[in-house]
Amino acid sequence: MSPVKISKPEQFHHENRTWNRLLEFFKQENAFLKNRLSEVVDHISDKEFLALAEQFQNKFIVKDEYIDELRSDINRFDREMENSKTTLVEDRFIRRQEKLRDEMEYFEKDFNNLKNEFNKYLSSVL
Repeated sequence: MSPVKISKPEQFHHENRTWNRLLEFFKQENAFLKNRLSEVVDHISDKEFLALAEQFQNKFIVKDEYIDELRSDINRFDREMENSKTTLVEDRFIRRQEKLRDEMEYFEKDFNNLKNEFNKYLSSVL
């Protein structure tokens, strides 16, 4: 039985598909948070709360936009690798994958921080 050879481009494609699934999860989670915010706003009319609710809403919208940008960058990069004439992974592809990896790591932490901040805030006012 010969060993399975997995190339770096194949690994990059796999990682990119994983990121796309993760971004889809974050998009759904963000929609859930916006719906929860809407439910709470329907029952609380305090001006201070409404001001903070608007801030959270704006942060959620920014997250949706960033998710779309990340997804677009990942898919564009995937197409560039597929269209590349070489079977070797060029340094520029490695640097780009590393940059995307860093952006995904940052986004995941930042999104989870926002979600936790939002849930803690709601717990404190309800």
